[in-house]
Amino acid sequence: MNLDDLQQIQQLDATNMLGHIDGLPEQFETAWEHAQTQLLPTYLPNIRQVIISGMGGSAIGGDLLAAVAGLTSPIPILIIRGYDLPAWVQGEHTLVIASSFSGNTEETLAAYDVAKSRGAHLLALTTGGKLAAKAKQDRQTLWSFSTNIDQPRAAIGWSFGLLLGLASRAGWMQNVGPQVAEAVANMKTYREKYGVNVPAMTNPAKRQAGQYMGRVPVFIGAGIFEPVARRWKGQLNENSKSFAVHDPIPEMNHNAVVGVNFPQEVLSKLSVMFIASPQYDHPRNHLRHDLTLNLLLQNGIMIDRFTPAGNSPIAQMMHAIQFGDYLSFYTAIAYGADPAVIAPIMELKQALADHQ
Repeated sequence: MNLDDLQQIQQLDATNMLGHIDGLPEQFETAWEHAQTQLLPTYLPNIRQVIISGMGGSAIGGDLLAAVAGLTSPIPILIIRGYDLPAWVQGEHTLVIASSFSGNTEETLAAYDVAKSRGAHLLALTTGGKLAAKAKQDRQTLWSFSTNIDQPRAAIGWSFGLLLGLASRAGWMQNVGPQVAEAVANMKTYREKYGVNVPAMTNPAKRQAGQYMGRVPVFIGAGIFEPVARRWKGQLNENSKSFAVHDPIPEMNHNAVVGVNFPQEVLSKLSVMFIASPQYDHPRNHLRHDLTLNLLLQNGIMIDRFTPAGNSPIAQMMHAIQFGDYLSFYTAIAYGADPAVIAPIMELKQALADHQ
């Protein structure tokens, strides 16, 4: 597939997933601004722990918040993907943020009910659905938003931007506004480098997508870039319909680096990408990036490195996310796949609905 053939790209991308990727800077900025207008609960000064309940595209914004807030926040933030919550999630000093793009995610709705039964405070982030109805009925805080997006993974600007706005206004993080502004400006600049009209010869995202043909991408990140690696993995799965994995440093140095011998026929098909930041990786983790990269290279495994641009943590994270989104889109096109279609997920949801 020719990644410079605009007509074929338009035919494959019938619902314009590319438009949402192109619009990420504006989406992120709009979400941040929207968060400044939402009702701020009076109980926030008494909160001692925050749990974000979500799945898929609605959970990754929580991962990003927990990573970057962890640099300075005195409040622990934990992401829970599932139906239940740990026993310690209870009481008036606990805030459970139920994040569901559609408002109908069954795991998140179940976790909401658990949190309510244990006397925790609740805040719902959603476009509507059952979650919005529950929050209104229970007189819990509801931060709702509207968008023309119909895929949760395409709304990462909303899921992360709203949470950043909440964290900033609650006092869990400082100096967020300037970082958001830098991230938006940075992404607008790089959109001109990754956009569909930029030919593959000079487009890093298109060129990287070409490297993934017939290979299994492996994404490696440390610290605040661990959830970014997870985001890349999910985007490759959903947009390009290709298998991909992610692994964190330093943990992978205690197990995965040993698994470089067998099976050779599979290892020869791997393509490992290190998301590495000289500014925001722990110095020892940055050294581990270099050493691990060389170890894999010596064992015949294809490797590459992505260095995020920007001065602040949020700017670098969002630049990396933007690149990963374009990368997943071009990989989908290279495989001749519609980036929007997620048939297996819809089939599983229907099968679950049939077993109520």
